[in-house]
Amino acid sequence: QVQLVESGGGLVQPGGSLRLSCAASGSIFSINNMGWYRQAPGKQRELVAIFRWAGTTNYANSVKGRFTISRDSAKNTVYLQMNSLKPEDTAIYYCRADIYTDSALGGYWGQGTQVTVSS
Repeated sequence: QVQLVESGGGLVQPGGSLRLSCAASGSIFSINNMGWYRQAPGKQRELVAIFRWAGTTNYANSVKGRFTISRDSAKNTVYLQMNSLKPEDTAIYYCRADIYTDSALGGYWGQGTQVTVSS
C-alpha cells in the first residue's frame, strides 16, 4: 500500500508565494519520477513540473522561472515552490509518483490540494 499526501495549498494574492509538499509512504522499494500536475475547472489535467530519477527537471512553459521543483529522496518527498503566482495558476494541484513496490512499478496520485490565487 502506497500513499501520497500533499500539503501547502491555500489562498494567496497575486504575486504571492506558496510551497507545496508531497510525501510518499508505505511499502516503497524505490521511487522514479515525482511530479506535480494541476487541473483547473473545466480544463484537462496538465503537467506543471517533474523531477526525474536521473535528477533532471521539466516545467510547463507557463510556470518556467516562477516555480521550482525539488526532491528529498531520504524523505520520499517532493516540493513545489511557487512564486509570482497569477490568478491563472488557480487549480487543484496533484502529486504523482512512479514507485516500485516489491519490484512492481506503478503510478500513484495524491488526493490533491487546492491553490487559489485571488485578490
